[in-house]
Order: sequence, then structure tokens, then C-alpha cells
Amino acid sequence: QIITLFSFTSPAVKRLLGWKQGDEEEKWAEKAVDALVKKLKKKKGAMEDLEKALSCPGQPSKCVTIPRSLDGRLQVSHRKGLPHVIYCRVWRWPDLQSHHELKPLEVCEYPFGSKQKEVCINPYHYKRVESPVLPPVLVPRHSEFNPQHSLLVQFRNLTHNEPHMPLNATFPESFQQPHSGGGSSSGGGGGGGSFPISPNSPYPPSPASSGTYPNSPASSGPSSPFQLPADTPPPAYMPPDEQLGQESQSMETTSSSSSLVPQNMARGDVQPVEYEEPSHWCSIVYYELNNRVGEAYHASSTSVLVDGFTDPSNNKNRFCLGLLSNVNRNSTIENTRRHIGKGVHLYYVGGEVYAECLSDTSIFVQSRNCNYHHGFHPTTVCKIPSGCSLKIFNNQEFAQLLAQSVNHGFEAVYELTKMCTIRMSFVKGWGAEYHRQDVTSTPCWIEVHLHGPLQWLDKVLTQMGSPLNPISSVS
Repeated sequence: QIITLFSFTSPAVKRLLGWKQGDEEEKWAEKAVDALVKKLKKKKGAMEDLEKALSCPGQPSKCVTIPRSLDGRLQVSHRKGLPHVIYCRVWRWPDLQSHHELKPLEVCEYPFGSKQKEVCINPYHYKRVESPVLPPVLVPRHSEFNPQHSLLVQFRNLTHNEPHMPLNATFPESFQQPHSGGGSSSGGGGGGGSFPISPNSPYPPSPASSGTYPNSPASSGPSSPFQLPADTPPPAYMPPDEQLGQESQSMETTSSSSSLVPQNMARGDVQPVEYEEPSHWCSIVYYELNNRVGEAYHASSTSVLVDGFTDPSNNKNRFCLGLLSNVNRNSTIENTRRHIGKGVHLYYVGGEVYAECLSDTSIFVQSRNCNYHHGFHPTTVCKIPSGCSLKIFNNQEFAQLLAQSVNHGFEAVYELTKMCTIRMSFVKGWGAEYHRQDVTSTPCWIEVHLHGPLQWLDKVLTQMGSPLNPISSVS
């Protein structure tokens, strides 16, 4: 009764809550706004600037800032989050999951990604990252490609030259910035190295420079089926500038795609195959050593937690590995499962997939798309320490590779299926620097299948027919 007597909401907080979006987590939103009001009252005019921004969303508004904490995050009622994400969730997008979904407007002087002493929390100084429009893949109806000159040989060489054990890389120490024209967004959007560790100093050289993807954004080497024409190097995806509308983005993407088609190929000689977003963006399968455990988890939410806990409810945002039983489980597996903890947070935002390590121990990721982007050998295993996140798949780069591969035959396209599967182990690593040589030797690991790219590949392969290289029953 005493608590009830003294727990009241100040008029300023009540006014600001009037603009709150959604009806979930009322108490949490109230505490978040109350904490903000206490900070803003110390600054002359800050409350008025925020109220003006919320009441006139279409009008220009000033930055509304609070001091940046040591780790950049703000604690509200036992939950830590990034301040601009918290207040964008309260006043604009209740379904907002991550800072990867936000990009600052050019007018914002104190965006979160600028790492200044003050952070702007004006929700109208940020916008949501839109998924880029992927151009259709133009599949030749009648292949003019001569298999005698096939670049498939280099594909096979790349596969045959795979080391006995995968190479290893640690994020961020082993990562270098791609040399292409693209790059990371500075505003908490779609950068390769994202909060909380985006070092300002250049990264050291790649550990796998001798066996990288040829012509990846971070390498330069002999031509390969992944190579784009010399005048159109594959850029790392960077969200377009503010002034570009969706229409101009679409036109630009389409024109760059059409340049990949041979000039002498008439429009009627190609079959366009569109990308379609599936209802479940990925499925996740859990393994212990080489044994699959439990059913596949199908992700409908763009934000998925894979953790070691035991929530029995059918939560569409969580895949709880602690629930799954296995009669063949040994003591090493049991001990490893106890250390998975909060596990990994997978985000699918703006055509990109991110993995954020929430566990107290590192996670280990093998993603051919990520390795291609950074110029690593295709099978390199990347260590992601606790509290770090890494972009592990980029739809636009995959689209460019697919558009190029259709001109190099069925096998070149089929090879891209390996890019659509990502393997990830908890606690224990594998590769050249570990005594475990293969992922199937790690106690607890998951395999993520990306449905959108896989379905796109399936439609392209269906249009292409069958491989040109003959095969016999005794070969």
C-alpha cells in the first residue's frame, strides 16, 4: 500500500507516453520514459525539443541527446539496450529488435554510430533499414557457354585445395576492410563489424590470404566463376544515401544486373527468375557431435534466439536447446550444454543476416558468404567473442554471384548451395588451431539453412536443366 501511495507518474512522463506506439510492456515503457525525463530536465529546452519532434513528425526537429554510457547501453528495469533503439521502440516501431534495423538521417548530428559523447534519441532522426530490391537472375534459354573453356576447373581446384582442417579467424582481430568501393555504414546500420566492437584502426591482414575466394571484395587474384566484369567489382552492401528513393535504388540495381548479361543475348533468349521472400527465412537444426537432435526449428520472426535454456512454450522467437534430450549424450556434451547460456541472437535485417554472441563463451561460425566478403578461404571458421556481432550473410552479394554464375554453367550455380548453409558451434571451436578438425567433432552445434537464397537457387537450377558434363553409372 505504501508503494502504491508513492508510485505516481509525473505529468511530463504522462505527456510523452501519449505518443507511445503499441500497447505491450506498459510498465517498461513508463520506466524508460521516466529515466529519460530525468536526464532531459538537466538540459534547457531538451524536453520541449522532444515534445515538438513527437507532436510534429513530418517537421524538421533538433537532436535530443543524452550522455553516452561506457558500453553505449542504457539499463531500464533490469534490461540493457541501446538508447536510440529503446526510444525508437517506444515512440515509432514496437517490433524493433536490433540496432541493425536503424539508420540515422543525414540531419542528425549525434547518431549512435558516430561514437560521440552524446547520443541522439530523437526517434524521428532515424529510419528503418529497408530490404534492398534484388534484380531477377537472367537465365540463358540456350547456353552459348563453351564447357571446354569452363571456369568450373578453378571451382574444383578451389575445392580440392581445401586444407585438411579449416583455417581460423577471430573477430575483429583477423578481419580487414574489403578493398571494394563499398563499406560499412557508420550509423548502426549494415556494417560488417557492428556494435560493440567496430575498431577505428585498420584491421590486420587476413589469416587466409593464400587461399581466399578469388575476386572477392577483400581479395584480388585470378579469375573465377565468382568474378564480375572488371568495370563492376562486387561492392559490399551499404544502405543507399538518404536522397535516393526506392525507385532510383531499384533502377540502379537492375541496370547493374543487366550489365552481367552478354551484350549479344537478346531479351527473348533469357528467362528472368525473381527472388521471393519465404514465410520462414531460415530453419535451424541442432547437432551433438554427428547426431542430429530434435526437430528442425523454422524461423518466422526476423529475430531469433538460440539458447541453452528450457522454455517449453511455443515461442516463435526462441529455439531452446536445453529442452532437447539425447540418450547418447556424454559428459563433454553435458558440460558444454551448460555453458551455452544465452547462446546466439540471429537477425535478418535489410537482406542481411547477423549473428550476435550473447553467451559468456565464444561461438564459432563457418559462413562461405562471410568468408567471400572478407577474402578468407571458403571453409574458414570465424570466432565471435561474447558481446560481439558479425554479418554472416548478404543477399545482395549472393545475388551478384548468382547472376554471374548462370553464365558459367549448372555446376557453378549448384556450387552456391554451399553458401546457403551456415554452421555454428557453441563453446568449442574447430579447425587448424583446435584439436577438433571438423564441426561434427564439436559437442554442440547448429546448422542454419537460408530458405530465400535456397529457393531462388532451386528456381534458377530448374530453368537451367541439367549439368553439361556427362556422368555414367560406373564413373
